[in-house]
Amino acid sequence: MLKVRIKVKDKKFSVPVPYSLLNMSSFIITSKRVNRFINKAIEKNGSKFVFPQLDRNDLKTLLQSLSKHKGLVLVDTKLQDGTEVEVKL
Repeated sequence: MLKVRIKVKDKKFSVPVPYSLLNMSSFIITSKRVNRFINKAIEKNGSKFVFPQLDRNDLKTLLQSLSKHKGLVLVDTKLQDGTEVEVKL
């Protein structure tokens, strides 16, 4: 399970994200229809960046390897205004 913790001033939020939800979202991200939609939205803003087409098998391998490394801290940041963000497996 991916755990996202956010601390803003006196408030703390913790959002658990199960791997099954990540797997389902990988189906959406890798679809050609969503890729076209993202690229059209980027074009409307005038940017020349192109969102690349992702391969489902590559994301599946990545998610499987992430599930084997529980407790690994992916992101740990602290801003000058006191905001803290931590993403942990």
